[in-house]
Amino acid sequence: MQTQPKEDILSLPPTHKLYSDRAIALATFLGGPLTGGYLAAENFKQLGAPRKVKIAWVTGIVAFVIVMGGVILVPGISRVPSYIIPLFYTGVTQVLIQRSQGAALKAHVENRGLLYSLWRVALVGLIGAAITLAIVFAIVYFFFPDELS
Repeated sequence: MQTQPKEDILSLPPTHKLYSDRAIALATFLGGPLTGGYLAAENFKQLGAPRKVKIAWVTGIVAFVIVMGGVILVPGISRVPSYIIPLFYTGVTQVLIQRSQGAALKAHVENRGLLYSLWRVALVGLIGAAITLAIVFAIVYFFFPDELS
């Protein structure tokens, strides 16, 4: 006869909050790959994985460069429905988060750890969108000034 392990009522839940994989996907959809990289890095920082913090940032920056480069340089990209590209990089982000943080997120929740609210996630996503737009406008202004006139 197997007995269920007793819950230790003296154990304390984790004191830090994390972003869930779905929350990171929402923020990535709203704010782009840089936002996804930022939230993944924040989770890794809370999980005590400083090397993975750097990897998350580099991955977000590289994904941003690839997406923006593709949007600017690929001929005929304007014929692709506007929602396809964000859905693609959001899906890739969610898979990467699930593989790299899925077990830690699950353990965090099982140990009564808290997650950030969707309001905060939406705000981070919108701030990420504003930063992404500012970067895009700066790139167009400095590298493609003829396109503005």
